[in-house]
Amino acid sequence: MINKVDRKAERARRHARVRSKISGTAECPRLAVTKSNKNIIAQIIDDDKAETLVYVSTLDKEIKTKAANIAAAKEVGALVAKKALDKKIKTVVFDRGGFIYHGVVKAIAEAAREAGLDF
Repeated sequence: MINKVDRKAERARRHARVRSKISGTAECPRLAVTKSNKNIIAQIIDDDKAETLVYVSTLDKEIKTKAANIAAAKEVGALVAKKALDKKIKTVVFDRGGFIYHGVVKAIAEAAREAGLDF
């Protein structure tokens, strides 16, 4: 019998492995990326206080592209970096959320770097 791969469980396992190695602090918070078929979310989190410092998604009014594609990812990355720099957050640690570093996730990271975040 052929067993079907549970993609959500596999991603959760990869994300748990990533999260065991990285954590956000007040000096260097965590830039967490989440994506679905319809939306992209990027948030900067201080894990010590368990609070979200910056939150941006494709549902925000500032984002023109209302899809989960690379163009929207570039907008989300640039906006999260702009909001982070407004709150005096310069360096972050990148949390890809168990997704492979390719496509949308890579576009968010590169756009955030170009806008001024260091990671």
